Amino acid sequence: MAYTTQKRVSGSFDDVVDQTVAALEDEGFGVLCDIDVQATFAEKLDREFRRYRILGACNPELAFQGLEAEIELGALLPCNVVVYETDDGAVTVSAVDPSELVGIADNPELDGISGDVSERFERVLSEL
Repeated sequence: MAYTTQKRVSGSFDDVVDQTVAALEDEGFGVLCDIDVQATFAEKLDREFRRYRILGACNPELAFQGLEAEIELGALLPCNVVVYETDDGAVTVSAVDPSELVGIADNPELDGISGDVSERFERVLSEL
């Protein structure tokens, strides 16, 4: 089952992260958290890992609408977008598929919201 949409992007890792954050902002998302998985694993486990960042993206208006329709939706927020280096040194940006994510809530009121978020994420990826 595909639960993300992704794009392989050319450019340096840090530049792609910056471009991704900017593209998210253009679509009305703020990045509430930025988890550097590589640094966390190095610090907490003394283990090496590829460059990998988890960006917790949130569009406040859409989050408000979603929580109004389904109060437990907060357990699935924010929507994550990841930027990571592949084995061959390229960079991939991957966004959660909101339809798959909120589908577990089985609430038709969320369909329009997840469709809106999906379209915005597609535009984010197309900007990279």
